[in-house]
Amino acid sequence: MFIDSHCHLDLLDLSPYQNNFSTFIQAEKHHKIDKMLCISLDLATYPAMYDLVKDYPDIYLSLGVHPNVKPEKPLTEAELLTFADDEKVIAIGETGLDYFRTNGDLSWQQQQLKTHISVAKHLKKPIIIHTREAKHDVLDILAEEGADEVGGVIHCFTEDWEFAQKAIALNFYISFSGIVTFKNARAIQEVAAKVPEDKFLIETDSPYLAPVPFRGKANYPHHVAHVAEKLANLRGVDVQTIATQSSANFKTLFNLA
Repeated sequence: MFIDSHCHLDLLDLSPYQNNFSTFIQAEKHHKIDKMLCISLDLATYPAMYDLVKDYPDIYLSLGVHPNVKPEKPLTEAELLTFADDEKVIAIGETGLDYFRTNGDLSWQQQQLKTHISVAKHLKKPIIIHTREAKHDVLDILAEEGADEVGGVIHCFTEDWEFAQKAIALNFYISFSGIVTFKNARAIQEVAAKVPEDKFLIETDSPYLAPVPFRGKANYPHHVAHVAEKLANLRGVDVQTIATQSSANFKTLFNLA
């Protein structure tokens, strides 16, 4: 059984499943998907996302605002707490820094990350971090704001081993997506081979970033098995070992029984 530690279920194309969410979930169970963490991108769409998954005990939620989403007014802790103080919400994010898609003065983005960290510490929930072309600032803010108190995950990992070591030292896990299966992802594959067995997760980031052999097509949670297969190959173990260890790591990180 696999756990998809990062997916956007409210954004999936369900036409292959008769546009029926329950039918889709049944299919995922058939594909040995045990649990899923459905990730928030903004507060405006969160209520609908919550309603979509609220009746499924094996689907968990995060609450946060993606770094590419700039609210009309600065995000406040009170706004996040309105939704995040809920037992179905097991993580804060995704949050972080993205200097690739967003330009100009990004102090608002940095402050938004700090707000998420503060809420995570208040609720004692791990943080889901998105970082793109901002690795030094991300690490600095995580350290300065005491994010290691709650830890979290660097999702869809695209950095190098040096970054991974620093993130792990800050109590963060490293999560691998379909990118690790790409032919040119040598640096990421090096990290996947080296990361300690108790510090990695697997994810799809579906509907984005489908792994080989589905690259360029719609991505679904069950494709996480291909991520697991690549990690197994890189680490010289069998797929079941990756499935078991990543599932155990997920439960440890998010304080699940």
